[in-house]
Amino acid sequence: MNYFSETEIREIVAQVVARSCLSGAAEKGQEIPVEISARHVHLTREAMDVLFGKGSQLTHRRDLSQPGQFLAQERVKLVTARGQLANVGILGPLRHRIQVELSLTDARVLGVEAPICLSGDLEGAADVLIVGPKGVVSAREAAIVAKAHVHMTPRDARQYGVQDGERVSIRLGSERAVTLNDVVVRVREDYALAVHIDFDEANAAQVSGGSITGLLQKAR
Repeated sequence: MNYFSETEIREIVAQVVARSCLSGAAEKGQEIPVEISARHVHLTREAMDVLFGKGSQLTHRRDLSQPGQFLAQERVKLVTARGQLANVGILGPLRHRIQVELSLTDARVLGVEAPICLSGDLEGAADVLIVGPKGVVSAREAAIVAKAHVHMTPRDARQYGVQDGERVSIRLGSERAVTLNDVVVRVREDYALAVHIDFDEANAAQVSGGSITGLLQKAR
């Protein structure tokens, strides 16, 4: 029979206590930064060529919180048979597939049924036309309503006691406090800690831009 040494026993007890403390803190709620995402598009190299001219490049306007991502100066219009949205922002860098991220209110304005899903999951996404100064792109299966999610590094995940793909709740504190359930945790080394919600969710809780925090709570 194998026995643990006194040092090993102390290490095991310390790990169990640490996990217990993390879990308890997460259930009560730990503060976490929250960011509001406006409607925007991600373009491909081919789409840029059509919309803004062959070989055109996105003009950097400001960095976003997620490393390597930025808001561009360029703008486009989204058009469908039932509506349109002008002055829509573009996020860089360019991607391998077009993605249009809307709120549910935006989707109603355009008259499309955009699924609520995570970025990159475009199965069943809505079709829209993207109009630029040089041309028009027919973006099929491109428009979604981005599901509320939280970006974390592995170190952040350990601190909050959660795992990649886990569902948590985020309580947005205000005079009209709202708790968002089924918020997806996304963990990657190159992420920066932030919860991303859209303007519909922010308006429901009467919160606006600036320094916003929420309380992350483990799902029960």
